[in-house]
Amino acid sequence: MDQEKIAFRTKCVHTGNGIDKETGSIRRPITMANSYRLPEDASTLNWSDPNQLVYTRNTSANQIYLQEKLAALEGGEDCVVLGTGVAALAGVFFTFLDQNAHIICSNVSYVAVYRLLHEYFPDKYGVEVTLLDTANLDEIKKAVRPNTKIIHIETPGNPTTRVSDIAEIAKIAKAVGALLTVDSTFASPFLQRPLELGADLVIHSLTKYINGHGDAMGGAVIGGKELIDKIKRQAMVNLGGAISPFNAWLIMRGVVTLPLRMKQHSESALKIAHFLEEHPAIAFVAYPGLASHPQHEIAKKQMTMFSGVISFGLKGDVNIHNKFVNSLNLIVPAVSIGHDESLIVYTGPTDERNHFYPEEFKNGHLRFSVGLEEADDIINDLKQALKKAGLL
Repeated sequence: MDQEKIAFRTKCVHTGNGIDKETGSIRRPITMANSYRLPEDASTLNWSDPNQLVYTRNTSANQIYLQEKLAALEGGEDCVVLGTGVAALAGVFFTFLDQNAHIICSNVSYVAVYRLLHEYFPDKYGVEVTLLDTANLDEIKKAVRPNTKIIHIETPGNPTTRVSDIAEIAKIAKAVGALLTVDSTFASPFLQRPLELGADLVIHSLTKYINGHGDAMGGAVIGGKELIDKIKRQAMVNLGGAISPFNAWLIMRGVVTLPLRMKQHSESALKIAHFLEEHPAIAFVAYPGLASHPQHEIAKKQMTMFSGVISFGLKGDVNIHNKFVNSLNLIVPAVSIGHDESLIVYTGPTDERNHFYPEEFKNGHLRFSVGLEEADDIINDLKQALKKAGLL
């Protein structure tokens, strides 16, 4: 199959899939083996080869199928799949940051990234870290150093939905010989293609939109073969971050409907974001699809739609926010994003990253992952919860 000649939706269905030779099944089976039969002459075998079926910590059949699909969807040469999104992120940092290296990262990012770069890598390995607003290109230009190895961005960012200009940051990175790594989890490959915009590596928490069903965990890094091989050998084989065959199979199943789901998530989120923005009880709304979003024009340039995550705040204190959340019926108070059901989580003003948040976020905020329900039903749920919280 020539991957260059088929559409994205077709790749979601067919790439990495095939007829099972033993049974004739038209869907790849789950191969729950931890080891594979060795060749007749194993005397010269590389026991840690991440591209040969020897031992599932090195790679598994289901992992290989999923890697093929994800590389095709992002337009990358190769892909490595790991056990979680955090394993994928940590794998990138572990592989490409050495002692006294420097990394620039979005100052508001997923909390595990914040801890890895704010605490663990500086304290344990002497890595120099600069956390800044990566939507501000001038800040990035001022921060680069001769030892800058990585510029890492989340776009849209978690939980602020801040959008960073991938193409422009890629130019800055290339000028100083640094890698640009992009966490594109909030967008998925259907809405944003960082490699085409100049990024070196794109990272996904497969747990979120790519799986889309809230029932499996995984992480992926996609990019050039040379870079991915390094991550496979260092962060997968020798740190043991491999994904289970069952989770790889579940995610393979989930990605088939990715284009359909992302379209629905995005359409519903935009309608709901407009409702929230116009409601007098809402203190602020952050959604890249709104004209009021600070990086709306950049989002229009590098995204095809705006995904399903909205952040907002209420005109009320912690108790009001909690009463609102606990009055919701359809929307589930739970962490994560990208599920079929709508999820919401309230983060109060004591969050460890609070000093980096935009001013409107500092009194607490709600991160709302819009699901696949009818948008009007979700709006009605928001209305009744606002009323019960005394805000309508």
